[in-house]
Amino acid sequence: MKLNPRQVEKPWGRLSLPVPFHNDSAGRVGEIWFEGDGDLPFLVKYIFTSERLSVQVHPNDALAAAKGQTRGKTECWYVLDSEPDAEIGLGLTRDVGTEALRAAAVDGSVMDLLDWRKVRPGDFFYVPAGTVHAIGAGVSLLEFQQNSEITYRLFDYGRPRELHLDEAIESAVPAPYDPAHAKSDGFGGSILHSGPDFCFVRAKHESDVPAAMTQRLRWVMPIAGAVSSNGITAGAGECLLLEPQAPLRIGIGAVVLIGAAGPIA
Repeated sequence: MKLNPRQVEKPWGRLSLPVPFHNDSAGRVGEIWFEGDGDLPFLVKYIFTSERLSVQVHPNDALAAAKGQTRGKTECWYVLDSEPDAEIGLGLTRDVGTEALRAAAVDGSVMDLLDWRKVRPGDFFYVPAGTVHAIGAGVSLLEFQQNSEITYRLFDYGRPRELHLDEAIESAVPAPYDPAHAKSDGFGGSILHSGPDFCFVRAKHESDVPAAMTQRLRWVMPIAGAVSSNGITAGAGECLLLEPQAPLRIGIGAVVLIGAAGPIA
């Protein structure tokens, strides 16, 4: 089945969206969510920024459960487009204590503590729960995440939105980002991430998709060209949800991202 897109306005979003999307509202659209029936374990989003997002962190499953939530929020990002100097802040430039992180959030110096890196199309980042992060301006990306909207803001540039210092400090891993979690556009394989939370691949042909994934529920996101399954076709900017063992055909010239629960092996 095709999942239904829903536009979400954000103060850092855009009035004009890149092709193939278009803004159906009068406000700034920052995200497009792809939703289905029931409580699906994962959520697909497209994110479009014109300003920096808040400096934030998400809890892991154990912390989320302790607060009565179904799951935490581990995610990954695939950069689709970026302006020349666009950046993403991931992790910290050094290990710090929790009180030092709190002080940096209060006085705004957390912006200097974040490890900012330039991004370009094709870059991939796995973002474990607990990672202190902020997406910069001028970035379009696809996010595949645990289906949870628990976001704790550490710093928000003076915007009139609630901060969550206590919860953010409790959830944060105040340390540098593991470079093994990132892959660049030149990465030669198809498996972008394989872990206990989810696996995520980039494919141009059916042979690029590990056989183990076909036995699972799959989120299929074409970013170029088209794919099909059982007579249903999806193109760039759409998302298919495939049942286990449902066939997948990847069209000539297509590029598709696919996510599923659990590791490849």
